[in-house]
Amino acid sequence: MKGRVLGGAALVLADGDSVATALEDLEAGREIHNGNHAMTLTDDVPFGHKFALEPLSAGETVQKYGEVIGRATEAVAAGEWVHTHNCESTRGRGDVAATEAER
Repeated sequence: MKGRVLGGAALVLADGDSVATALEDLEAGREIHNGNHAMTLTDDVPFGHKFALEPLSAGETVQKYGEVIGRATEAVAAGEWVHTHNCESTRGRGDVAATEAER
């Protein structure tokens, strides 16, 4: 399997990713170890969904697969569920690319 598994519970697909993918339904309060660092999930994270490995600021990019997949729309704590309520996709967004090119 590509990537690395955290405690049998989540998959980090590439170095530098800011999120991990749940390999099963994970309950808030579960401790996840990422190397020498441990975090506690602040939300329930459904199977196949993402949670933050590190704090993200509003506007900061979200990385998965070693690629930018979106941007945090608000501050996200380590261990928090990352989904449409706090992250917007930037993939295939010509409007975002055009705006960023103008900067």
